[in-house]
Amino acid sequence: MEEQPNLSAIQELSRGDKAFENKLLGVIKKELPLEIEAYKKNLKERDFTQTAEIVHKLKHKISILGFEKGYQTAIDYEEGILHNDFLLQHTFEQILVKMRAFIEKF
Repeated sequence: MEEQPNLSAIQELSRGDKAFENKLLGVIKKELPLEIEAYKKNLKERDFTQTAEIVHKLKHKISILGFEKGYQTAIDYEEGILHNDFLLQHTFEQILVKMRAFIEKF
């Protein structure tokens, strides 16, 4: 079954503190669209060092939103970018689409 975003990691971190959960979700909701746009811009401009740095930032959000396999995809994609290997681009970008749709619910 395909991975879907979830709040498990956030709930585990918060230990039931709803204010903490809401604050963390608010930060992700604010930063995620900006980071996705920066990723797209740098990729389009072929600035692969910056693209890899943004993927590095995004992978932590991928993890916190419950994508275990997605986190590994981000690690591998980040490394691939630095070697001009974009085989995981589509898979990575599908994760971003799911994350964005999920976080918009909050």
